[in-house]
Amino acid sequence: MNILMSILIELSQHASLPSSGSHGSAGLDLAASEACSLNSGERRAVSTGIKMALPLGTYGKIEGRSGLAVRNGIIIGGGVIDSDYTGEIKVILINTGNQPFVINKGDRIAQLIIQQHMLNPQFEKVESLPNTERGENGFGSTGIKQYLKTV
Repeated sequence: MNILMSILIELSQHASLPSSGSHGSAGLDLAASEACSLNSGERRAVSTGIKMALPLGTYGKIEGRSGLAVRNGIIIGGGVIDSDYTGEIKVILINTGNQPFVINKGDRIAQLIIQQHMLNPQFEKVESLPNTERGENGFGSTGIKQYLKTV
């Protein structure tokens, strides 16, 4: 399914349209429109130079690039783009590595994943929640070992 996204590149001559790395990619690459550097432990909102208007009922989720994370310790600090936000898209990068990291204009710094969501969900206060197999067991409760199910 192709949905036309409205996009406006006006903030920088160095801005790039979000682009897909391959036919099956879920994420669209976002590129920096500015050059900067991040020292170890530093975080910074890096400009992409683009604005966009997403369709109602969708949002954009900014996610990290695995290569930047594993090679350089560069991770993303949050990032939800609501359909009614039309300001510049900036990417919060955090350097968890031990070395300074240089970002050049045009470097791919994050991925944008566009997802559908429920509009204005309604909540009802109840006395108890339904019983489930997992219940209230949280962090680590399902274990870490893999197992094969037989058919």
